[in-house]
Amino acid sequence: MPPPSLSPERLPPTAFDPQAAARLVEQFAERGAAERGFAASAAGAALLRALGGHSPFLAELALREPATLLRLAERGPDEAFALALDPLGRADPGAGRAAVGALLRQAKRQGALIAAVADIAGLWTLDRVTGALSDLADAALDYACAHLLRDAARRGELRLPGGGRSDPRAIARGSGLVVLGMGKLGGRELNYSSDVDLLVLFDPEAAAYHAERAQACYVRIARELVRLMEERTAEGYVFRTDLRLRPDPAATPLAVSIPAAITYYESMGQNWERAAMIKARPVAGDRAAGEAFLRELRPFVWRRHLDFAAVADIHSIKRQIHAHKAERGAYQQIQVAGLDVKLGRGGIREIEFTTQVLQLIWGGRDPALRDPTTLGALAALAAAGKLDRRAAADLADAYVFLRTVEHRLQMIADRQTHRLPEDAEGLGRIASFLGYDGAEAFGAALTTHLMRVERHYARLFEAEPSLASAEAGGSLVFTGVEDDPATIETLRAMGYTNPSGVAAMVRGWHHGRPRATRSERARELLTALMPALLAAFARQPQPDVALARFDAVLMRLAAGVQVLSLLHHNPALLDRLAGLLGAAPALADHLARNAEALDGLLSGALASVVAGPGPAAALPALVKDARHLEEALETARRLASERKFEIDAAALEGLLDADAAGEARSALADAAIGALLPRVAADFATRHGRVAGGALAVVALGKLGGREMLPGSDLDLILIYDHPPGAETSTGGPRPLPASQYFIRLAHAVVAAITAPGAEGRLYEVDMRLRPSGSKGPVAVSLAAFERYHAEDAWTWERMALTRARPVAGPAALRRKIAAAIRGALTRPGAGEAALRDAAAMRARMLRDLPPEGPWDVKLMPGGLVEVEFVAQALQLAHAAERPSLLAPATRHALAALGKARILPAEEAAALIRADRLWRTILGLIRLTVGRWREASLPGPVAAALLRGVAPVLAPDPPVDLAGLRAQMQRTAETVRAVFARRIGPVEVTAAEENGA
Repeated sequence: MPPPSLSPERLPPTAFDPQAAARLVEQFAERGAAERGFAASAAGAALLRALGGHSPFLAELALREPATLLRLAERGPDEAFALALDPLGRADPGAGRAAVGALLRQAKRQGALIAAVADIAGLWTLDRVTGALSDLADAALDYACAHLLRDAARRGELRLPGGGRSDPRAIARGSGLVVLGMGKLGGRELNYSSDVDLLVLFDPEAAAYHAERAQACYVRIARELVRLMEERTAEGYVFRTDLRLRPDPAATPLAVSIPAAITYYESMGQNWERAAMIKARPVAGDRAAGEAFLRELRPFVWRRHLDFAAVADIHSIKRQIHAHKAERGAYQQIQVAGLDVKLGRGGIREIEFTTQVLQLIWGGRDPALRDPTTLGALAALAAAGKLDRRAAADLADAYVFLRTVEHRLQMIADRQTHRLPEDAEGLGRIASFLGYDGAEAFGAALTTHLMRVERHYARLFEAEPSLASAEAGGSLVFTGVEDDPATIETLRAMGYTNPSGVAAMVRGWHHGRPRATRSERARELLTALMPALLAAFARQPQPDVALARFDAVLMRLAAGVQVLSLLHHNPALLDRLAGLLGAAPALADHLARNAEALDGLLSGALASVVAGPGPAAALPALVKDARHLEEALETARRLASERKFEIDAAALEGLLDADAAGEARSALADAAIGALLPRVAADFATRHGRVAGGALAVVALGKLGGREMLPGSDLDLILIYDHPPGAETSTGGPRPLPASQYFIRLAHAVVAAITAPGAEGRLYEVDMRLRPSGSKGPVAVSLAAFERYHAEDAWTWERMALTRARPVAGPAALRRKIAAAIRGALTRPGAGEAALRDAAAMRARMLRDLPPEGPWDVKLMPGGLVEVEFVAQALQLAHAAERPSLLAPATRHALAALGKARILPAEEAAALIRADRLWRTILGLIRLTVGRWREASLPGPVAAALLRGVAPVLAPDPPVDLAGLRAQMQRTAETVRAVFARRIGPVEVTAAEENGA
């Protein structure tokens, strides 16, 4: 009897053709006793009626393969499908061609029947159905290739290292033959009646006896593979096969050598080929060689910078399908009859295009987005914040619906069709096959999905920005060599103080003065952008200055199409870019040197900095993915540079407050150090082996330790190692070293990796003066020496610095030991009074030797950031022995703990926390905009950014101008100074020092 899962309730409730349905039940029952029992059961009869009443092809398959249908009913689809494929893995690949073809066609019949029943009966989800059909194709191709390779070896053309085995994969290993599945097969999304898209490659040096004859041999194999798959007999056929996705198919043979393919893709590969390669995977032949080829091709597919120029290119392919945009009509008037569910608007292709374009844009920076399946990629894009979750859900629902419709269309007669019938009878059959009451209900459901897909697709790719000159409020003409009077008036009305100079600058762009605008395509984009671009810069406090900075960026670009295309497709980016260039010349310089940093201004990218998994999420995977240490270092430098810019831009725009920005910068540094340490250690071990049981860890102090990094902060680090007492020398390398020397030299290598300059600059600057014995001590210290130093020799200032210590990289066990050692050093009894006395003395000495550099030096001024931090650190030292819970690396968290413990009155703790946030906000924004600044006044854009940044900190009474901000800063500094004097001790400050502040 059928298992409970094969229930009538899941099947189409009625048969479209009742007579054909009844006929199949009768014919099946006449086959034998088992078949008669199946046909007599409620579920069996319902299934046979569903097949016979809707699909002549499936009805014929059921009669041809009754044992397969009974096996499915008895054991379920998973076991039945595995049994259908099992002979392909056990049969002799050396059998004759006729026997091989018969076995392949048998597996196809049985597998296709099981997949269809599991789909129709709701036993399998869509991805399981398409995955099973892909597994069937993989197994068939594996067996066919093993047979053809054996045949070539018998002819003396190839030597097969695994030729004596029967396992198809073992035979193909080392054979030089690579068969990549592309399209639906590559993505494990094969249609019910689909071509298999293949790319056949070969390594001419791998297995051919004569390299010069290799091509002829592998081309013959490719041709025979197609023949074996496509040959139709009374038993049916295996798969239609398409080899047209190979490089330049009109000019290349059926099998392409791997070196030639790599050369083609690296020099001439098109964006549509990049999109096709997203789904590529080895499906037969030497799979290891196939994976190696795809790894080599990874930089071609996954660009390191966001590639918005590819959006228009790929979208143009889609437009060719529709011939003209005018085809686009309201879906309320759509004709369901004759609709192509794959290529029509709102169809499967638009879902796939949406997914693949977003993957191409973002996947180079985030390996998690490289999922070859459409549903998997949509989920990943939504999780990463690159696609609205509602849009991703709508697209996924529509994809499942449309693919199910597509499968029912193809099941009727085993035809590769995607078009709905044009007649009422045909539409009724499809509606009934899908379980709908009639064509009208089916059409309504279909239209709903199509409208949603079309809406999301248009919003992402087809919505053109408004670039008419009306946006600028008048005429904008930059042709010729003289000023256009109307243009000059328009620019003046927009707010430009030197409209003639602006017009001359823009004319220079159009005439190709910057290298970036010398191509025809770049000038076309520039013309389209100009009204919106000028309007965006006109909204800045000093539009002429901001536009001049954009000119500097444009002048330094090697090419302009990429950037101008990015701006063209993201109008909101113009406002961000103009705001940044108006306020932050330092970031503008970064943009000029790194045009790819414009990627970080995209709303999606900055939103992910604010709300996503964090800017450091993709760094460990990309560093681990690097082929060697130098590539790992360059990857880390590149990604860190991009992410630093994104964080700084988000902070400048007010999307990140000082706390969140500090944590994001610190997470990025943590990730970079944690990713590079094992790569550096592994590279070092190739020369010097390893110390058995030994390890090195990195400890962060200062701003990184407290997760409060500011723009441009260097890294205060200590490197600590540990090893068992018996492991005195490294082993396993050509040049062994004593353990202490080993770890000191490894520490030098780690610091060198972090600080070495590259194309993207340095990863970070490193300061190691906080290590035991300061600059005179070794670069790395043993854990025992670290514990001994802080127990016997450490100064108060070193122990104060240790309150912010935090292990950030190294084996977990060693990090736990170090954390315990730090805690032990900080909770040592008897240091309370000395901590307060020494902290007051140090502050007095700092005010004498390091006076503040102007009115905006909120770090060093009396009552500034240093005094807030001293209060937190000294009070932690004074009370940690009795209350270890006070210890916290972040100043604000330590102050909160001191307030909770009533060591600080609640109002004082709150005032210091507010001061800490205010000082870090001001310091961060000053660094981002003007760097060091000695004047009381600030440039307009800087003042605007500063007032915007401090407003949430000083709410509910934020300052409206710089004078108000200066007054609040003075009051805050006086409060901090008073708390410092009460809780730590008085600090004598000279009149000159007070005036300097």
